[in-house]
Amino acid sequence: MRLTITFVRNWQGARGRVYRTARRAARPAARKLGDGDHADAAMLEVNAPAKPEAAIVAALGRRSVVLVGMMGAGKSSVGRRLAARLGLTFVDADTEIEAAAGMSIADIFAAHGEAYFRSGEARVIARLLEGGPQVMATGGGAVMNQDTRALIRVKGVSVWLDAEYDVLLRRVKRRTDRPMLKTADPADTLRRLLDERKPMYAQADLTLRSRDAPHETIVNEAIAALAGHLGIGKQSAARGEIAP
Repeated sequence: MRLTITFVRNWQGARGRVYRTARRAARPAARKLGDGDHADAAMLEVNAPAKPEAAIVAALGRRSVVLVGMMGAGKSSVGRRLAARLGLTFVDADTEIEAAAGMSIADIFAAHGEAYFRSGEARVIARLLEGGPQVMATGGGAVMNQDTRALIRVKGVSVWLDAEYDVLLRRVKRRTDRPMLKTADPADTLRRLLDERKPMYAQADLTLRSRDAPHETIVNEAIAALAGHLGIGKQSAARGEIAP
């Protein structure tokens, strides 16, 4: 029996599925040095540096934090934790594609091929980028699309999770459902894909080293990098506040 799927229409019109995290309560306004007595100043010093999460979200406006990088780089696991820290929604582009298509990515590749998948992937990411601010994890090959890169540049702050080949190979071996690695030599395919995609990943606004470290360590580094990129510390210093 031949199965026909109204794939494009679903991808264009399906409602996105999201993972919601509790928003953090608003932080009180930062204190300025010299406002109070010595005890106040001492308290400020003890509590410094202030957490920059709320300031990052405010600086993002409607933009999304978009994680890019190879399969196995940790985009989904880091992305969920980063979203929780920022009090934002987390969306996984691959999960959204599967929900819209009503089938797994492996089945999409098997039934329709990579070109068909990439076309739908670009439409889904374009739709998701309209829903910021949020933290989004993209598929490993998403940034190979020029239009997708351009949209991310306008509507997001991109973060490349850069992992060494050996780290990626060790991680991807844990799963057998990656269609791009269903080749005669998956290890060689992974190396080739990494070499092809690196120049596109390197165009990201920020780069973080993905490695065998606790997820919270990577999230802390992401918070610090976002704060620096968005000028959070410089803004605080200009107001005479304790910089995060």
